[in-house]
Amino acid sequence: MKEISAKELQNLLEENKEVNMIDVREVDEVAEGKIPGVVNIPLGLVEARMHELDQAKEYIMVCRSGGRSGRATEFLESHGFNCINMTGGMLAWEGETE
Repeated sequence: MKEISAKELQNLLEENKEVNMIDVREVDEVAEGKIPGVVNIPLGLVEARMHELDQAKEYIMVCRSGGRSGRATEFLESHGFNCINMTGGMLAWEGETE
């Protein structure tokens, strides 16, 4: 599984790189603060909503600590998607939130 640190993702965003991010936390967790531009698809809905994703794109998966996003990364990779897990999750995130 490919991984990216919270700091590496923050650097990509600060460089205005095009990044596709999916936050797999529950809606109430995301409401407490999320990375600007992230799409929320709770882990339990990833399978049902994966038709919304483009296999030609790369997705960075985010959660609270990196566990759920790791499971989502493995699941989506097994279905042909290109995903990267953000290690440490939002607990490691030091960038801006909305």
